[in-house]
Formats: sequence, structure tokens, C-alpha cells
Amino acid sequence: MPKVPYSFQEPEQRTTCVVFASPHSGRDYPWSFLRKTVLDERVIRSSEDAFVDLLFESALEFGAPLLAATAPRAFIDLNRSAEELDPALIDGMRKSTHSPRVTSGLGVIPRVVANGRAIYSGKLTGDEAQKRLREYWHPYHDRLQELLDETRRDHGRVILIDCHSMPHEAIDSIGTSGVPHPEIVLGDRFGAAASPQIVDRIEAAFAATGLRVARNSPFAGAYTAQHYGRPSKDQHVIQVEIDRSLYLNERMVRPSGNFAAFHALIRGVIAEIAEIGRVDEVPLAAE
Repeated sequence: MPKVPYSFQEPEQRTTCVVFASPHSGRDYPWSFLRKTVLDERVIRSSEDAFVDLLFESALEFGAPLLAATAPRAFIDLNRSAEELDPALIDGMRKSTHSPRVTSGLGVIPRVVANGRAIYSGKLTGDEAQKRLREYWHPYHDRLQELLDETRRDHGRVILIDCHSMPHEAIDSIGTSGVPHPEIVLGDRFGAAASPQIVDRIEAAFAATGLRVARNSPFAGAYTAQHYGRPSKDQHVIQVEIDRSLYLNERMVRPSGNFAAFHALIRGVIAEIAEIGRVDEVPLAAE
């Protein structure tokens, strides 16, 4: 099993109300997990937001903390509700409320990776499922909640940037003819998770680099945005999806030759986002 439930890095001094989190970049694949899967060591990583935590490590330079998963998404999905348990995977699990994510095999303990490829040949026990929730899901979300509470207490508001990457093929097919696909997708659950003023400024920060930005399509935000986004309480969540082909060799799941340049570009975006949450900023009116 992964040695720790999450990685947490904190700046010497928090100077912004922005918090960064990366729930899908965990890459600790212990043998005890790999021996249960029918997939090879490369395919099992296909649903991982590979190296997104490294892309956003510059957050510390600008006074913001970074919380990141250590366990891989194929092992446990921290951007799902703990209730999204899959009866097709977990032995003895009864069907509960309908969830399209669970039905497709992408519950809190995934049954498949990208392109619907099955992770296991059989089922997991209920005890194993609960152990994963207890040892990884709950510690991560307990720490995230603490971070949000601390930041709201100290700054009066909090902006959570939920950091992800998306397979190039997932967005390459959605654009209309002659219209380039987006390279960044910002998800605020169509305004339910964050103030439009904040999302406008985050979009501008990405667009200023020349990146093509879209909102809420095809990714509007999942559990983290839905659960923690409370604009009326000045608690804002924006999910950021980055086209993996911009920095990653997707087939080999390793940084591409463009990684360093893209890392530098994202560093500039992080600086702009951190400025949104500086203590000297005028607070946004509650909505």
C-alpha cells in the first residue's frame, strides 16, 4: 500500500487565500496492488493525472499550499464521494442511488481505467473497500477541509484550485469542424462552485499565455467542486483540466521534451492566480 495518504507542502508564509490540490496525480503503485490487476504497469497509469503535482509545485513560491494524492487514481479516486461504491466491483455491495460515474466503472474505487479497460478479473471484498476509504480517502479530505477552514479563518475567503489533466483524445474529438479544441477546461459547475468574477480572472491568466480555454465542457467539476464549492460563503472551487499532450508523452506516461517549458508557463499562471487571493485584495461581495 502507499506509505502515506497524501503529500502536503506549505510555503514559509501563506500570503494568499488560494489553495492548490491534486487528487489524481498519485503514482505510488505498490506490488500488493499491482499483483491484483490484470493490466500492465503502463496501462494501469492511463487514468493518472501524471505529474500534475509537479506542474503546480510553484504554488509554494507564491504563498500557497499544495495538497496532493500519493495513492494512484486506479487504486482510489479522491474526486468521488465515499458513497460512490460500485456493486459490480465490490462483493456484497447493494445498488444505491444511481450514479453515472459508478455505472461506467469510475466510482470512488474504480473498476476501469481509460477506455473502459478493466482493472481486476474479479471482485474486491467490502473490507478492502472500506480500508481504502479509511486509510486514504478520509485522511485526504480531512486535511483538505482543514486547509479550507484555516484559510477562510485567516483570510476571510478561500479559493481552491483543483488541479487535473485530461487525455488529449478526450478533447480532440469534441471540437466542431475548423474550431481548435480547448487546451484548458475550467469547471465551476456552471457557476454553482465559484464566483464568476474569480473564474473570469483565472481564465484570463491562462488565456494570456496563448492557451485556448473553455468552461465546463466537457468537464464541469466532480465531487470536490460540488462538495466544497460554496460561493455564498466565499468558498470557491475551480477545477482546472490541462491537455496532457502539452507536457506529457501519454503513451509512455513520462514528461515530454516540452515539460520544462510548460512548467515555466504554468508557473506564471500560478503567480497570477495567487494574486487573486492576496490579503490586500478587495473581498468579493457574497453572492
